[in-house]
Amino acid sequence: MSVTELWWLSLGLFAAVVVVVAVLLGLIIAAARSIDRHAAAIWVAGKDIAGNTVSIWMLDQTLSALRRLAEAARRIESSLGALHERLGALGPPDDAR
Repeated sequence: MSVTELWWLSLGLFAAVVVVVAVLLGLIIAAARSIDRHAAAIWVAGKDIAGNTVSIWMLDQTLSALRRLAEAARRIESSLGALHERLGALGPPDDAR
Protein backbone atom coordinates (compact mmCIF):
# COMPACT_ATOMS: atom_id res chain seq x y z
CA MET A 1 0.00 0.00 0.00
CA SER A 2 1.44 3.34 -1.01
CA VAL A 3 1.54 6.48 1.07
CA THR A 4 -1.14 8.10 -1.11
CA GLU A 5 -3.49 5.14 -0.69
CA LEU A 6 -2.87 5.12 3.04
CA TRP A 7 -3.58 8.88 3.13
CA TRP A 8 -6.89 8.41 1.26
CA LEU A 9 -7.82 5.50 3.52
CA SER A 10 -7.18 7.54 6.67
CA LEU A 11 -9.11 10.47 5.15
CA GLY A 12 -12.07 8.14 4.39
CA LEU A 13 -11.99 6.68 7.91
CA PHE A 14 -11.89 10.20 9.35
CA ALA A 15 -14.91 11.20 7.25
CA ALA A 16 -16.80 8.09 8.38
CA VAL A 17 -15.99 8.87 12.02
CA VAL A 18 -17.13 12.49 11.55
CA VAL A 19 -20.43 11.31 10.02
CA VAL A 20 -21.03 8.82 12.86
CA VAL A 21 -20.24 11.47 15.48
CA ALA A 22 -22.53 13.98 13.74
CA VAL A 23 -25.39 11.45 13.66
CA LEU A 24 -24.89 10.59 17.33
CA LEU A 25 -24.73 14.26 18.25
CA GLY A 26 -27.98 14.84 16.34
CA LEU A 27 -29.64 12.02 18.27
CA ILE A 28 -28.42 13.46 21.56
CA ILE A 29 -29.74 16.91 20.65
CA ALA A 30 -33.12 15.44 19.64
CA ALA A 31 -33.33 13.53 22.94
CA ALA A 32 -32.42 16.67 24.91
CA ARG A 33 -35.12 18.68 23.12
CA SER A 34 -37.67 15.95 23.82
CA ILE A 35 -36.70 15.95 27.50
CA ASP A 36 -36.97 19.74 27.57
CA ARG A 37 -40.47 19.67 26.02
CA HIS A 38 -41.64 17.04 28.50
CA ALA A 39 -40.11 18.94 31.42
CA ALA A 40 -41.92 22.10 30.29
CA ALA A 41 -45.21 20.18 30.13
CA ILE A 42 -44.60 18.80 33.63
CA TRP A 43 -43.83 22.32 34.88
CA VAL A 44 -47.11 23.65 33.44
CA ALA A 45 -49.09 20.75 34.92
CA GLY A 46 -47.42 21.29 38.30
CA LYS A 47 -48.29 24.99 38.25
CA ASP A 48 -51.90 24.15 37.35
CA ILE A 49 -52.13 21.65 40.20
CA ALA A 50 -50.63 24.16 42.62
CA GLY A 51 -53.07 26.81 41.45
CA ASN A 52 -56.02 24.49 41.89
CA THR A 53 -55.00 23.30 45.35
CA VAL A 54 -53.69 26.53 46.85
CA SER A 55 -56.91 27.26 48.74
CA ILE A 56 -57.49 23.79 50.23
CA TRP A 57 -56.16 25.04 53.58
CA MET A 58 -59.12 27.42 53.70
CA LEU A 59 -61.58 24.51 53.78
CA ASP A 60 -60.72 23.78 57.42
CA GLN A 61 -61.41 27.40 58.35
CA THR A 62 -64.64 27.33 56.36
CA LEU A 63 -65.74 24.17 58.15
CA SER A 64 -65.04 25.77 61.54
CA ALA A 65 -66.99 28.89 60.55
CA LEU A 66 -69.92 26.76 59.37
CA ARG A 67 -69.95 24.84 62.64
CA ARG A 68 -70.04 28.10 64.61
CA LEU A 69 -72.81 29.40 62.36
CA ALA A 70 -74.86 26.22 62.78
CA GLU A 71 -74.48 26.41 66.57
CA ALA A 72 -75.57 30.06 66.55
CA ALA A 73 -78.59 29.14 64.40
CA ARG A 74 -79.52 26.40 66.89
CA ARG A 75 -79.29 28.86 69.79
CA ILE A 76 -81.46 31.37 67.89
CA GLU A 77 -83.98 28.66 67.07
CA SER A 78 -84.09 27.60 70.74
CA SER A 79 -84.53 31.19 71.88
CA LEU A 80 -87.31 31.77 69.35
CA GLY A 81 -89.05 28.58 70.49
CA ALA A 82 -88.93 29.71 74.13
CA LEU A 83 -90.17 33.18 73.15
CA HIS A 84 -93.03 31.63 71.18
CA GLU A 85 -94.05 29.54 74.19
CA ARG A 86 -94.01 32.58 76.50
CA LEU A 87 -96.01 34.66 74.08
CA GLY A 88 -98.48 31.80 73.60
CA ALA A 89 -98.95 31.56 77.38
CA LEU A 90 -99.92 35.23 77.50
CA GLY A 91 -102.83 34.63 75.19
CA PRO A 92 -103.82 36.35 71.98
CA PRO A 93 -103.17 40.09 71.59
CA ASP A 94 -105.98 42.50 72.59
CA ASP A 95 -106.67 43.69 69.07
CA ALA A 96 -107.07 40.07 67.87
CA ARG A 97 -110.08 39.52 70.19
